[in-house]
Amino acid sequence: MTTYKIVAATGCPTGIAHTYMAQEALEQAAKRKGVSIKVETHGQVGIENELTPEEIKNADAVIIAADKDVQAERFAGKRVIDVPVSKGIKDADQLIEDALAGKGSIIAENKTVDAAGEKAEMGVAAGIGHSIYKNLMNGVSHMLPFVVAGGVIIAISFAIWGVYSFDPNDPTYNPTAAMLKGVGDAAMGMMVPILAAYIAEGIAKRPGLVVGFVGGLLANSGGAGFLGGIFAGFLAGYFILLLQKVMKGLPKQLDGLKAIFLYPVIGVLFVGVVMSLLANPMEAVNQGMMNFLAGFQNSNPLILGIIVGCMSAFDMGGPVNKAAYVTGTALLAQGNHTFMAGVSAACIAPPLITGFAVLFFGKYFDTNDRNAGLVNFILGSTHITEGAIPFAAKDPLRVLPTMMLGSSIAAVLTYMFGVQVPAPHGGFLVLPVVTGKVAWVGSILLGSIVGGVILGLIQKRSVEKREAEAATVEMKEETNN
Repeated sequence: MTTYKIVAATGCPTGIAHTYMAQEALEQAAKRKGVSIKVETHGQVGIENELTPEEIKNADAVIIAADKDVQAERFAGKRVIDVPVSKGIKDADQLIEDALAGKGSIIAENKTVDAAGEKAEMGVAAGIGHSIYKNLMNGVSHMLPFVVAGGVIIAISFAIWGVYSFDPNDPTYNPTAAMLKGVGDAAMGMMVPILAAYIAEGIAKRPGLVVGFVGGLLANSGGAGFLGGIFAGFLAGYFILLLQKVMKGLPKQLDGLKAIFLYPVIGVLFVGVVMSLLANPMEAVNQGMMNFLAGFQNSNPLILGIIVGCMSAFDMGGPVNKAAYVTGTALLAQGNHTFMAGVSAACIAPPLITGFAVLFFGKYFDTNDRNAGLVNFILGSTHITEGAIPFAAKDPLRVLPTMMLGSSIAAVLTYMFGVQVPAPHGGFLVLPVVTGKVAWVGSILLGSIVGGVILGLIQKRSVEKREAEAATVEMKEETNN
């Protein structure tokens, strides 16, 4: 069997772009160093290129570049470098060098023993923050397919038979429409329980799953919404960790009893009581937030669009982008299709901006950038924002504000036109079920073209400056000679 010097695992919340971009970056970086590597991916289709226990055992180092749970416990006893998935894309060469240099942490039974100096370098708060974000995104990644499936099915029902065709008391009632609406509602209704379950699973592994699921069900039925689901997930996960610590001294023969009886019974009882008691206040908080955002939609679409646009384009798939996306998804599940329309527009714009930049100013970009920009027309049209990252990474101080401007224009116009998008993903593929199709596409194209022209002018100025400097140096050399 093949022995790999380094093994790695990558995963992003949506499991569509970042996961595989990090895989490719790590593989290319290892190739440049002449090092063998195997990268396991945790995408929406599941685990691919899965690492075997033997491959893990024989590897000298492990790299985890993920914003979701990738079963890190498998690497117990190995030195592990654990970073966000974005670092796997941007800093792949450095990660390979660090792995070869023996940096990282040694994983030992659900805890990490920090290598000398690492804690001082990263900071405790940063480690805790990344852990919280990773567990939250583990819930989001498992929740997303339910929302996509449910939202699109409901939208199909509305598009074909009408918005009220599911209501038996309405003249437009259609039994098929009512059936599709019921199927879509069932899928959407699983959003909060799945979110809570997999947040808890990310923290406490399998014992946390059932407790988080029940907590999410109670949050959903009690009106606490996705905020209640998030709270229930973290509460369940950390309570199970506490139980595991408390029961650590019990005889080994009781391990099976703990897993199948003690953890679920005590955990469900505790989390269930807490969520029942907090249902009303959390419902009030959740409703207040929804009303606040809905108020912005109606009274000040300009400010809302700027906020959403800047958040979506700031880190393009990172924590800030995901904060806007998760909020839009949560509101979508509660019947608010307007907020998601702006988020989608803002997420589609950045890759289209790069496409228009290379289309209008192609001679100022190298061949690789031109090809990447043209491919980004496809990626952007399908709501894959991450294609713009390589452009932003080269000149973040100028490119990111340009992306944020283009995304903000797209989002602001989308809100002003009152466009409704019933699906949280898919880009232009969901156009058949979008309310205000022309306005939505027009808003996105206008924002993208404005951003593309600015990006192209930035690139033109940069190239001309370099050429002028090169000409000056050449003249000086000729004069000296």
